Parts: sequence; structure tokens; C-alpha cells
Amino acid sequence: MYLERFISFLRFEKHSSDHTVTAYEKDITSYLLFWKTESVCFEEVGHKQLRYYLSTLMEGGLAVSSINRVLSSLRTYYKFLQREGLYEQNPTLLVKALKAPKRLPVVIQEDKLNQLLDHDSIFPDSFQGQRDRLIIELLFGTGMRLAELIQLKEGDIDYYNQTIRILGKRNKERIVPLLPSLKVLIERYLLLKKNETLDNKCLTLVVTIKGKQAYPKLIYQVVIRYLSLITSQQKKSPHVLRHSFATALLNKGADLNAIKELLGHANLVATQVYTHNSVERLKSIYKQAHPKA
Repeated sequence: MYLERFISFLRFEKHSSDHTVTAYEKDITSYLLFWKTESVCFEEVGHKQLRYYLSTLMEGGLAVSSINRVLSSLRTYYKFLQREGLYEQNPTLLVKALKAPKRLPVVIQEDKLNQLLDHDSIFPDSFQGQRDRLIIELLFGTGMRLAELIQLKEGDIDYYNQTIRILGKRNKERIVPLLPSLKVLIERYLLLKKNETLDNKCLTLVVTIKGKQAYPKLIYQVVIRYLSLITSQQKKSPHVLRHSFATALLNKGADLNAIKELLGHANLVATQVYTHNSVERLKSIYKQAHPKA
């Protein structure tokens, strides 16, 4: 029901990321298909029917966080329908989000990441090898998101001021420092990229071996491959490196507000989750070191 108009609204008015648009489209499509399968008219769906739908998702084994994301998608969808005068009621107003257990961000220990990045022999000297190293260095060295890395352009690197301009969620820009070691790595990578004489002159910094813009699956493959060399933990993703970046800064005494700006968070609440990691780390050190622990 008016799904295409809703998707256009997300893309061109809310300026949502491709990842967000894909998730919303998937959630709404599944929701509409469910009621069609149940032979229930969309106009007949109220808050009781919505609760029933969410309960079926829970019975199907969907995580609480994923169910809450579906509810958030539906809230946005119904608000859009109301705003456009396409629908009167909003059943999501009478449905509360489920209480999700608090989970600490998964991180890679800083010394292990340094061990990976400080050994030149791990990454081949080829264009692909140095590109892969750059991917890891950018994610851990700046805390940028996957989508931000993919759309990062060569022109976003300011060598004179030693900064990187990152285009975040809702097209919000932020500036992060360009570390000297990262600057050297980028310059080396760009030279290799130029020598590849790629047919596709893509303006984005990170590209495939064919010169096209990098894509999410490629970044995931690179991250998983190299993180598997230093850790056996199950969760390995670009976002784990973002968490590791924030946690490393906090452990070194960085101000929480400064970390918030570097991560591009809209409010401090999202950043405060990293303080729990630091508290748990202090508890662990205390138990190991204190004679009465």
C-alpha cells in the first residue's frame, strides 16, 4: 500500500541511507504480505492485530532488537500515510517496544589490532593487499561506519589540514583527524591505484580490483578475513572496529563529548554505552590485581 511512495519519501526527503531504506522496505513488504496471506484487509489492521503480528515474529525466533526495529519501521510508515492523507489510524501508537536486554558493544582488544596493523608482512604489497589494509586502518583509525567508508571520496582527504571529511547519516558532515600513519598509507595506496590504470575512474577512495566503488559484502569479507587472524570471537564486522575505536579512546581518557563528535552520534546517550565497556574492564583488572578480590 503506497510502498513506492514511502520508499521515495525515505530516499529523497528523509535522506535515509541505502541500508536503512533496504531494511524499511523489507519490513514493510513482509508486513503487507502477512496480512494478504491472512486474508485481512490492511484497513482492518488495528493495534491488536499489530500485536499479533509481532508475536508471530517472536514465535518465529526473531530477536527482540529486530522486532523493535520492525515496529520502528511500521511507525515511520504509518506516520507517512497519515501525513499524506492516505490513512487515518496509526495502530503503532498503542504498541510499546519490547524491553531488550542490554548488550555491551563487542570490541577487539587494542593490542591485538595494533599487532595486526603494525606488521607489514600480513598485508601483501599489491594494490589489493594495501587496499585491504586501508579498509581496516580507516575503520579502526576513524570510527567511521560501513556506509561512510564506501562513499568516502579521494577529495574528502585534506592533506594540508590533516583531516578527513565524513558524510554521515542524514547527510550530516563531520571532520576527523588524519593520523600521520594513515596519511602515509593513503598516499601509498593511491599511487598503487593510479598504477593499476583502471578503466573505471571511480572517485571513491576504496574501490574493487576492477576500479568500481566498493560494496558492503566486499568490506565484510576483508574485515572478517583479517580479524580472524587475531581473534576467535564470533562477531567480526566493520561495526566491531567502530566500537573498538570508541572504546580505545575512552580507555585512554578521551572526553565522552569528543568521542560523540568523532562518531557522529546525534546525542550523548548513544555514546555512553561505551562507558559500560570501560567499567567492565576496570572490574576485570580489579579482580585480577586486588588481593581481596
